[in-house]
This record gives sequence, structure tokens and C-alpha cells, in this order.
Amino acid sequence: MIERAQMTEDLEKIIDQWKDQEGNLIMILHQIQNKYSYVPREISLEISSRLNVPLARIYEVITFYHYFKLEKPGDHIVSVCTGTACYLKGADKIIQGLENKLGVRPGQTTKDKKFHVQVVRCLGCCSLAPVMTIDGKVYAKVTEDQIPQIIDAVKNETPQAAN
Repeated sequence: MIERAQMTEDLEKIIDQWKDQEGNLIMILHQIQNKYSYVPREISLEISSRLNVPLARIYEVITFYHYFKLEKPGDHIVSVCTGTACYLKGADKIIQGLENKLGVRPGQTTKDKKFHVQVVRCLGCCSLAPVMTIDGKVYAKVTEDQIPQIIDAVKNETPQAAN
């Protein structure tokens, strides 16, 4: 759960930045998503109140765009490219390998909340196809049999200290 005081402070800054601009709702939601990795319900309620926008409208936007999440994803975000080059070179096998190793399908988070798997249309690394990223790190020319080692390596990484 997000600390209420911090949420209020974060939201005030974001709303102040976009308050008088057209199309501000989606920009506010983008910044919330970027900050928290999802759009918490309590923030949606607060946005509704502060912008005088019906909560239904906020959820209409959130559920229309695949970018937005209503639940906190796992600690590690695994993105599998399904663009043409990756698709032709075996993206489906990467997805299958992830399903086998993690026990979740694209769009789901593992029970331990460690991994969230998603598919994306393009990661811009076509010459390295098939590609997946984990927390932004690119894994190139991935094969299904590499998935267990990659996932195990990520699980065993020690978090780096913040600068």
C-alpha cells in the first residue's frame, strides 16, 4: 500500500504540472503509471475528485490502453517482442519457455510477485531477433532452452544500491 502522505504529495505535483492543459487525464495517468508501475485505486479516486472527472471515465481510459495496469506488477518486468522479425524467429517459443518456467501467461504476474510477463509489438532490436527484455536489459537471439538460465540469473541477482 502506498503511504497516503507521499501519494498526496506526488499527485499534487503531477496534477499541478498538467492542471490547465487539454488531454491532461492521460498525461497524469502516464506519470502515475511511470512512478508506481500501475495506477492504484486510491490515486484514481483522488484524481477523480481533484479534476472533477467521473471515476468511470478514468477507468475507461485505464482499461482502454494496454500500457496501464490496475494491479502492481511483479518486481521484474519481462517483455517479449512479437514484432515481425521476432515473431518469425521464434517469439512464440520464448513465450512458451516463460510459461513453462514461471507458470504464467502474458499479462500475468507470478504468485510470488517476482515476475510480470508481457508481450510488446516492437522493442526496436530487429537485427537481434528474437528479443526479450527484463527490467529494460535486452536479451538477444533468445532460444526457448535459454529461458530457465536467464530467469534463474535474474532471480539470483542482488539488487544494486541506489546512488
